[in-house]
Amino acid sequence: MKLRQPSWLRPFPSGLVVATATLGPLGSRLPAPGTWGSAAGLLWFLVVFARLPALWFIPLCLLSLYLAVAFCGEAELRLGQSDPGKIVLDEVVAIPLCFLHWQVLLQAMPHWMVLLAGFALFRLFDILKPLGIARLQRIPGGWGVVADDAAAALATCLSLHLIAWIVR
Repeated sequence: MKLRQPSWLRPFPSGLVVATATLGPLGSRLPAPGTWGSAAGLLWFLVVFARLPALWFIPLCLLSLYLAVAFCGEAELRLGQSDPGKIVLDEVVAIPLCFLHWQVLLQAMPHWMVLLAGFALFRLFDILKPLGIARLQRIPGGWGVVADDAAAALATCLSLHLIAWIVR
């Protein structure tokens, strides 16, 4: 089965598509755009996901990831570049996956420590791309742009839960 880039964004103006994928100046004008995108992802998690009932967490994550696949892949096409650093929507939507079972993590560590450790571990996994994460970038279109960040977030989540288990 070959994954196809969603095509429903093709009629949308390039400015809107690219601005969404880069979060405007966050990805296109600031230094270290991946770090700023990850910081925006923390805010996204805190505002939308932190108090969300568990029943809604995964479906909203999946919807966010799919929308990011569409916007990031279409932005790649419009920019004529493969996974450019200025595209940061993938970091934003991946960050909530770092904190799956958030309440379990909070039983072992204070909020600020979980958030700081999650942010740091996500950046580490996103930059180094160990454990085969780098291979996921080879998936064509927005799927590859988002898949490596989702995998980095899941590796972060596993690491956080391991730390919480050891602390407890």
